[in-house]
Amino acid sequence: MALMLTQLTVFAQTKKSKKENKQGAETVGMESAQWQKEHYVINRDSAYANPRIAIKKLMGGNRRFVEGKSIRPRQDAKTIKQLENGQQPFATIVGCSDSRVPNEMIFDQGLGDLFIIRTAGQVSAAASYGSMEFATLNLKTKLIVVLGHTECGAVAAAVARPQNVPGHIVTLINEIKPAVAKCAHLPGDPVNNAVRQNVIEQVNNLRDLEPILHTKYIDGDIIIVGAVYDIHTGKVEFLEETLLNLPKSSAK
Repeated sequence: MALMLTQLTVFAQTKKSKKENKQGAETVGMESAQWQKEHYVINRDSAYANPRIAIKKLMGGNRRFVEGKSIRPRQDAKTIKQLENGQQPFATIVGCSDSRVPNEMIFDQGLGDLFIIRTAGQVSAAASYGSMEFATLNLKTKLIVVLGHTECGAVAAAVARPQNVPGHIVTLINEIKPAVAKCAHLPGDPVNNAVRQNVIEQVNNLRDLEPILHTKYIDGDIIIVGAVYDIHTGKVEFLEETLLNLPKSSAK
């Protein structure tokens, strides 16, 4: 009996040792420069300090997601403990409420990485504006991304212009109608054309929003850009129209 217990103990210790060695090897592998290059990993502190690097970090995370190489960073008990006393998200995402667009998943980010504001059609009002200002002033987040998505229901409703829209839904539709009108002459899918234009209009609105975002943007303290998530492929496209002529960054 004693011999059996000894054998079981040795077996358990050996199994534990192998598991620890495997985890250690995986950690070393994930820290290697080659592994990070293959998985498009961008340093988080650099992304927090510089909004242009933050864009690259989001692009890299989405590329991992699309290629099935998600690493699901900072999603453990250690990170929960580290975030007990505060947060430093490297990007604010102003996105749609659509359940098919989970921001942390499509950008392959973790706890404390993204400050997220979501409404249907990413239509913003006072509470949303205040949330963005809070992230900018209090959390020192330097990147704002307006994130639309293909086949957006709110945009589709603005294109269809239904009669007798119930409740407050009409408010959403009315906010999107100008974007629909601006691209009505374009060939192609009217809904996805409007999705893109809606994002561009919202980016411009935020850049002009006084008193905080406009000043911060002009001074180069923050960057505000737009992107569209494709629900068919999982890919996020950062819109070239919103990446041109950005103000010179004040980031060190």
